[in-house]
Order: sequence, then C-alpha cells, then structure tokens
Amino acid sequence: MSVALKEITPSAAPPSGGQRTAFLESLSRVLPSRLMGRVLAAGDAERQRIERDLHDGVQQHLTGLRIRLAMAAEDFQERGDADAGVALNGFGEEVEQAIEEVRAFARGVYPVVLASDGLGAALVSAGRYAAEGVTVSAPGIRRCRPEVESAVYFTCLAAIDNAGKHAGSARVSVHAWDSADALHFTVCDTGCGFDLSRTPAGAGLTNMHDRITALGGTLVVDSRLSEGTRLHGSVPDPWPGAAEGRRAPATRASNMARLGLVDEEATISPIGRTDT
Repeated sequence: MSVALKEITPSAAPPSGGQRTAFLESLSRVLPSRLMGRVLAAGDAERQRIERDLHDGVQQHLTGLRIRLAMAAEDFQERGDADAGVALNGFGEEVEQAIEEVRAFARGVYPVVLASDGLGAALVSAGRYAAEGVTVSAPGIRRCRPEVESAVYFTCLAAIDNAGKHAGSARVSVHAWDSADALHFTVCDTGCGFDLSRTPAGAGLTNMHDRITALGGTLVVDSRLSEGTRLHGSVPDPWPGAAEGRRAPATRASNMARLGLVDEEATISPIGRTDT
C-alpha cells in the first residue's frame, strides 16, 4: 500500500520534548507553503550560525587547551616529574574526547560539508557516522539551492533515525539522485513495516512532509507489515535560480492586481494557477 504522506492524519499528541516539531506542525496547518518555507529556511540559517559558533568558539578554545596541556605535560616530564606529566596527558585525553563530542553535536546541528560540498557529500558523510547497516548512494548530484539541500538532508537523517527506532537492526539504504527537472531521494529499511491505514503519522513524519512540500515537492511513504518501509521524495526544479523563475509569473500578476489592471480573483484559480 502506498499513500502520500499528506493524506495521513497527523498525530494529535507530539512526543515528550518535541516542542519545536509541534510548533512546525501547527504552522504547517495555517501557513501557505511559501511562508512555511521561509520559516524552515530561517531555522536552517540559525542551525548554521550555531554550528559556526561551536566551531569558532567552544571547539577552538578546547583545542587550545589541549595543546597547552600537552606542552605542560612535556615540561613536567623534562623536569623529572613523570607523575604530573602523566596526569596532564590524562586531562588532555579527556579534553580531546570533549572536542570529538562537540564536533559530533555540530554535525547534527548543521554539517559543514553540506554547505561546502553539497548534498551528496553530506549524505555520504552522515552514512559513515550512522549505525551499522546504513548504506548511502548519492553519486554525481549537482548542487541545488541551499534550502533544498538542507531539507532533503535533514529529511533523510530523520528517516534513518526513525528506522533505527522502529525497525530495530534492519538494514537501511539511502539513495539520492537528480534528473533533468527534479531531485529525488529514497530511504528504505528491511524492518517489520507497519499498516498505513491503521497508523497515524507521527511528529517526525509530519516534519519531513512539511520540509519537502514547503519547496513544492512530494513525499510518499510505502510500508507493509513484515516488508519494511520505503520513503520516496522529490523536489522539482531544485537548481539555483529555479525558484525565482517559477515565482515570476505569479509576482507579475499580483503586481498588476495591486495596480488595478486586472481582477486578482479572476487571475488566480482555486489551486493557485493563472487562468488561460
């Protein structure tokens, strides 16, 4: 059974600690997709700022401390105080562990490789840090608009996380590719699956749906009991500059309506397309 995610009724009660997700769910019910996209883009920009602050602030301070501890340990050993040198080296190892934890946290907030090298490299990198049994294939994907790369990246990560929670030790495969007019991705697992007709979408799936549909894309979940789950998404015209091109006709029509040259209600059909 396959069904578009928007057809699944969202869960009424978000999980404990899911205030941000619940907030996005509420917004998705009342905001137009373009405005919802701006909200999500602002959130991603904040993620990038936090990642930069962690890298340029906390991580750099910890690295400096690690170096100073190593130098102090060497000085004590040269003076014959081996015990002090060993103790300082021990502190240095603890600082190194803290640095790795900060790096891992920063990758979860917003990976540097996503901005620098694009979606394909970021997904492959995420696969290396994921649990055993996760494979990623994303060959030759062209660079997309930042909001598209971010939405698809975090949707794939959320799907991997969902599989880890609900599919147990199942294998998970992530595949992303581009065509002439769209960016596509799938996340499949070999877990126990579930009955779509009996299972409402949780906060995680609703958040994924909001991210993709805010860009004009689609997200479909296909699952059967004992046959695993497959998530497939696509975003049309994801290339830089494409969004402006699609918005131009509507913007001109709106401007004409504001100037009184046309009747705006006659220009826009119930599904938001210009009548011909």
